[in-house]
Parts: sequence; structure tokens; C-alpha cells
Amino acid sequence: TYNFYSNITRSLFEKHKLMFSFVLCVRILEGANLIDPREWKFILQGPSEQLATTTPNPAPQWLTDVVWKELFFLDARFPVFKGIADTIKAQPNFFYEIFLSASAHRSKLYGDWDTKLTPMQRMMFIRCLRPDKLMDAVQDFVTAKLGEQFIKPPQFDLGTSYKDSTNMTPLIFILSPGADPFEDWKKFAETQRMSKKLSDISLGQGQGPRAKQLFEDGLDNGKWVLLQNCHLATSWMPELERLVEGMSTRSTPINPQFRLWLTSMPDSHFPVAILQNGVKMTNEPPKGMRANVSRSVSSYSDHYMDRCKKPQVFKRLIFSMCFFHALIQERRKFGPLGWNISYEYTTGDLNCCISQINMFLDKYDDVPYRVIRELSGHIHYGGRVTDDWDRRTIMTILDTFVNPHILDADYKFSPSGNFKSIEPVDQKTYLEYIDQWPINVAPEAFGLHENADITCARNDAFDTLATIVQLQGDAKSSTGAGKSPDDTVTELAQSILQRVRTPFDISAFQAKYPPRYEDSMSTVLVQEAIRFNRLLLVVRSSLQNIQLAIKGVVVMSKELDDVYKAMFNNVVPIQWADKAYPSLKPLAGWVTDLVERLKMIDTWYDKGHPKAFWVSGFFFPQAFLTGMLQNYARKYQVSIDTISTGFEWINKRGEDVTEAPADGCYIYGMYIEGARIDPNTLKIAESQAKVLYETTPLLLLIPVVNRPKNIPNVYSCPLYKTLRRAGTLSTTGHSTNYVTTVEIPTDEDPSHWVKRGVAMVCTLNY
Repeated sequence: TYNFYSNITRSLFEKHKLMFSFVLCVRILEGANLIDPREWKFILQGPSEQLATTTPNPAPQWLTDVVWKELFFLDARFPVFKGIADTIKAQPNFFYEIFLSASAHRSKLYGDWDTKLTPMQRMMFIRCLRPDKLMDAVQDFVTAKLGEQFIKPPQFDLGTSYKDSTNMTPLIFILSPGADPFEDWKKFAETQRMSKKLSDISLGQGQGPRAKQLFEDGLDNGKWVLLQNCHLATSWMPELERLVEGMSTRSTPINPQFRLWLTSMPDSHFPVAILQNGVKMTNEPPKGMRANVSRSVSSYSDHYMDRCKKPQVFKRLIFSMCFFHALIQERRKFGPLGWNISYEYTTGDLNCCISQINMFLDKYDDVPYRVIRELSGHIHYGGRVTDDWDRRTIMTILDTFVNPHILDADYKFSPSGNFKSIEPVDQKTYLEYIDQWPINVAPEAFGLHENADITCARNDAFDTLATIVQLQGDAKSSTGAGKSPDDTVTELAQSILQRVRTPFDISAFQAKYPPRYEDSMSTVLVQEAIRFNRLLLVVRSSLQNIQLAIKGVVVMSKELDDVYKAMFNNVVPIQWADKAYPSLKPLAGWVTDLVERLKMIDTWYDKGHPKAFWVSGFFFPQAFLTGMLQNYARKYQVSIDTISTGFEWINKRGEDVTEAPADGCYIYGMYIEGARIDPNTLKIAESQAKVLYETTPLLLLIPVVNRPKNIPNVYSCPLYKTLRRAGTLSTTGHSTNYVTTVEIPTDEDPSHWVKRGVAMVCTLNY
């Protein structure tokens, strides 16, 4: 088993190695009938339905309603967890200690719960209470069942891979950003006395014939042939496949010393036959701030730095830009908190900036910091940035690293002072200073709150589980408790059909709310009902047809089969998602959310315009915001182009509003990530420990004519539909996920919250 594990893991990226160990472990235990399919399904997908909780949340201060519902689901659906909700209700302080613990996955549970739960069942509990610790629990699980060697993959070793190859077997380097195995390959060739029999070429346009010639020459003369960057020559890949397949039918024997080496990024055009028959390897560059800054500083020699007319300033700026280059790359691991879109910055971007800084320092007496910032932030790095909010972030971060203060003694790059601009001496001094840094850097170095580490760990855990679900293949014959997949999907379809109403009667909506000049909200309501109807028709028809297909009354088409698999895996079917609003919720949460949105439209139709609007319930909230401005423009006979929105936060719940404002609208139902709004001061404040998202207070949107821009002491906070933040660019120039910009009063400089990645969202992903 370990040899199998070693051979597979050398071809996997780091982020997939623990996942493979976990799947391998579970498969072995499944073969011995030691895994309950229902427990395994819960770990992968969470609750398959949202139950109404009969017991109120015992500790809403730290236990979110979503976590409580998941724990209640365990209590209701798994006999072994019967009574867990009552235990938490009776001992909230005990479980609060687990919630706060840095090693929650190893904490003792209350009473006999600690002994009666199996390791798999403990993981189910951790998935609910502290999902950020789930991968740590997985490590412990694999170690206990298979041994510690299965969570410590072997180091990259070209020699081992070479021994497994023959002259008929290609050796494939699977590349990742920043990886270049060329030097390792040349050094290894020297150890095998092949350094004078090497041929290499970087593939690209027009390089096919040359590559073919090198390949055939290598076959005859026993050379090692390296074809680099196969992903850049997708049109030549079928020819490569023919050449490799032709080796087995070749009339003349192949020199036993011949080896074909290939490098490629993961690419769908790479020939599957070569991939299956080849020896695959990955060698990712070291990750982390220390390795990244060290690698960048190492590329600038003392001779290069001293050649500048202002060597002291140049060295400080080089070190500062190397730190900036590493920071914007490492921020990607925090997902949307770091960047809306994950950009692939390269050493070429850094080299261009450094070369230009060198030129400016030689040419001008004064250091043109502003020019360097503008060119670096908007062109060299900013040329890759397609999101306006990411552009704001990169320019804000760059302000810290390119300004006159970097010449000050011990200028701090982060609030803690752990990273600073040291006295410039030489490259060796910088490298020795970098070696003193910790391997794991706290989020504060990136300008983020300490909660960002929890967000990162949660995202890693759920991404891993989602990948395992994709690898699961078709549904198995039983899900435990005697239920077949057909029974499970049929029950779910019937349940959803009962909960989701029939389409709205649009003619009745138009009769009761006809278009009126002074009331645009009537039009908004009718348009919302039409949009929801398109979704309802698809949802209800596919749910009815899937039941018929399971019975064999109609043919199980590919579309219905996709719906079947998605429902079984607690995922929103793609056919529904295409007709729906953006959402990241699993199927159970998505259905509950849809029912709530439909209820909002029903209530609006029955009782008239709401006093306060649940903005998260709109299918297309931008239409509602435009309707509000249109009402104001027509009421006061002013041009809508001159009107913008003012904001007033009110410490009140949406349900408590008894009267609509004279102008504008009250809205509620939003969440804030990366910070919170203090209910007492109604200003933006730091997040509370381990609280990732908080609901915002009531917000009054006030239309204002000729409102001044750049109001001081406010943070301009983007409002998105989902936590992913990124969307596709629409004709307005904004992301399709973007709703509007909201202003929040602040005592801190707004740049602090920009670095924190603070944003508001309409819906969470659970």
C-alpha cells in the first residue's frame, strides 16, 4: 500500500496529497465494511436537508444558527448523536472552550461522548462546530488508521522516478506557477553521465518540426530529449501522441539510454494516453513569505545593486518590492479576502519594476515615488488586474512599500514590526535577515485580521471535500439505513415539490400592480415575479420528470441524470443554477433560501410595498436600487443622472420597522466579512475572534442630488451577491456579482479596511 501511495503522491500537488491519503484510507476501511456510508456522506456534503429546530439556540453569542442547525441534524438523523443538542444546551460553557481551542479536533468531549464516538463520528462533530480544524482531524484519522508515513509524502527525487522509467516510458513534469525543473534535470543528467547527450526545446508556435527532429535523433543516438511547456503547443499534442505510440511499432530498435522528458502545466489538451503510460512528477517551488522573498532577493547580485548611482536607496527599494511581490502572491491563499480574482504574478513583473526603478534613480536627483507607484501598480502589476476593487487593493498595499519612509531606520512593513526595512549592506545580510522569519506568517503581515487564517482553513477543508465528491463517481447502490439512491432522490424530489410553490400568476400581479409613473416599485415587483417564474418552471418540471424517470415511465436523459446526481450529492443542479440568481449554497440551504425569497414576493403581493426591504431576497437587486432613484427623480422632477445614494446606519432590525421613510428605502439582510459594524457607534470595527461574518444593522438609502464625492472618514465598501465576490464583467464595467457600493463611517484610515479585504455580501455559502 505504501509503494502505491508513494508512486501516486509524487505526481500530485501539495494541496491534493492529504486528500489522496484520506480517500485511500476510507476506501481500505470500506473494503472491510468499517465505514458507514451515511456518515461518510455527511462528512463530504453536510446535512442533506434543513430541519426546523425544535430547541432554540442555547448560545447565540458564539454558536451561529447554521452551526446549531447542523448539530441538530446530527441529533435527529444519527442515532449515535441522539441527545447531543441537549448536552450542548446543558453545558454551553464546556463546548465554548472547544470552540475557542487551538486544537479543537483533539479536545475531550463532555461526559461519555468522548468515548462513545468513533474517529469518523468525531470528524462529523468537528465539521459542524469547527470546520477549520477538519483537515487536522483528517491527518489524525489517517495517522491512526494507516500510520504517520501516509501523511508525510516522500520528497521529490528524480532518481526514483528515473528508475521506474524505460526508454519506452515518457517522464512528465507537471508544472505549477513558479516551478522550473530544468536546472534539476541538468544536474541529474550529470550524475547519470548524460550531460553531453541532452537535447531540449521550448514548445510554441512553429517549434513542432524541430521537436520531432530532436525526438527521432534521440531515439537513434540514446539522448535525453526534453520538450518543455507542452501546454503552449496544444495543436501539436496529437502529433506528439502519434510519435510516442509509434515507438512500440518502430522497425529499428530504440537505444536503451533514450528518455523522453516532458513538462506541462495541467491542461485538458495533453494526450491522455501519454499521461496514463508516463511517469509523472511534481516539484512545486517553496511556498510562504520567507521562501518567496528569499528567492526574489537571491536573483539580484551585489554587483547589480551597487551599480546604481543611489545604491542605498536602490537596495531598500529592491527589498521593499521583493516583499511586496511575495505578499501579493501569498494573499491568494486567503481567497476573496485576499483578491477577488487570483492573479498569476510572475518574476518578470518584479524584474520590470526593479529595472525601471534603477533607471529613475540614475536619471533623477529626487526619488519619484509617486511615478514608481503609478507605473508599478497600474502597468507592471496592474496590467493583469481586471477587477476595480482589486486595483484599489494593490495600490493601497503598494503605498506601504513605495514611499519616502522606507529610508527610515527600521521602517515597519506590518503593524507588529516583525517585518521591516533593515539597513542596506549586501545580499547576504538581507538573506540572513529573511532566514530569521517564521515559516508560517500571521495574517497581520498581509494586513488581514487573525480570523483570515480560519477562513483560509475552512476554504481548504470545503474545497477538499468538494473535490472528493467530484471523484466519487456514480452513486452507490445503498446509502446506509437500507435506502437506495433512487429512494433518496425520490424522497428529496417530493419534499422540494411540497415546499416550492407553483409559478406566480403574472396577469394577477400586473392587474394589482400596474405600471405607474410615480411608483417604479410596482414594476420591480412584477419583474421579480417573472424572473422567479422562469426558475420555478425549470425546478418543478425537472423534479416531476426525475420521479417518472426513476420509475421508468420516461427516459432518463442526460439532463435528468445530471439532476439525479446533483440531488444525491446535495448540489444545486446546473440546469437550476443557470436560471437562478448567484448562490454558493448546497442544495438543502439553496431550497430553504428559495422558499424564503418566494415568501417575500408573496407577502409583497398580499400586503403591498414593505416598510423595509430584504435586499438579499431579490433576484436582481440592482433593479430595486434603480427603482428607488427613479421614484425620487419623478417625485421631485430632477434628472436621475444627478442623483446618487446617501447612507445612514440605524441600530434596528428590519422586522421592527413600522413606517417607510418619506424618501429612499430601508434595507436589511446583509452580512459583512473582514470586519463588523459596531451596533453602538454604528462605525466599522474589528471582527470578534472566530466570528467570520456578522449581520449588518438596518441601512437607510437616501437619494441625494449632486452629492459630493470622496467624503472623509468613510470606508467605501462593495456589496456582492455571494462570498465568491468575483463574477464576469458585465456591460456596466462591473462584475455580475457586484450590487453597489455602501459607505460605512470609520475612525481608522480607510486603507486599513482595504487591506483587511472588507466587503458586504447578500448571502453566505451555507
